[in-house]
Amino acid sequence: MNITQKNGVTRLPRHIGIIPDGNRRWADAHATARKNGYAAGIEPGMRLLRLCRELGIEEASVYGFTKENVKRPQDQVGGFRQACVDFVTQARDAGVAVQVIGDSDSVAFPSELKPYVEQRCAGDMKVNLLVNYGWQWDLATTLAKPRTRAKVRSDGLQLLGSAAASRVDLVIRWGGRRRLSGFLPMQCAYADLYVVDALWPDMQLQECIDALSWYQRQDVTLGG
Repeated sequence: MNITQKNGVTRLPRHIGIIPDGNRRWADAHATARKNGYAAGIEPGMRLLRLCRELGIEEASVYGFTKENVKRPQDQVGGFRQACVDFVTQARDAGVAVQVIGDSDSVAFPSELKPYVEQRCAGDMKVNLLVNYGWQWDLATTLAKPRTRAKVRSDGLQLLGSAAASRVDLVIRWGGRRRLSGFLPMQCAYADLYVVDALWPDMQLQECIDALSWYQRQDVTLGG
């Protein structure tokens, strides 16, 4: 009997979104520099990915940092940029199929991650990391692409800057905030949102299991 069966989970989402919030608050609580809170979030992320792979969840999208985040103090910007690079490296080495989504033309985008923008690395589970991402950038990219009216109606997601990510079923947000913060708005149009009050670096796998248990009790109709 696996961990989901033990917790009564029989219906899993195909694609989950992960918003790992609370790194700076965690750093403040541990009397360390705020930039250190981002590195503290890498190991929880890898543990959560291992759980998702064991459960058979096909795809996960993870918030790295947004275009608005780069307005923070430069030591913090350097901290979350490096954390994204380290996360991608560890996920790739673990056999995860990683692709990076975001404005790679900006100087804020880590150059080490550019090879992961156009092509997903080999692996079993799909993971999309949002790096220097913004919903305005996402939609502006869509409007700039050549398209036909028929294609927009039938296949709109494929025109997005975030086209590598499919429709999201469940978003889990750590850190207690009750908002999406611009996280893949088109893909999340019908997603269920589950909020964990714990700060991301303190993430426990049971919190994800609780989210999955909650999700299977939701009435998923996609508006129908």
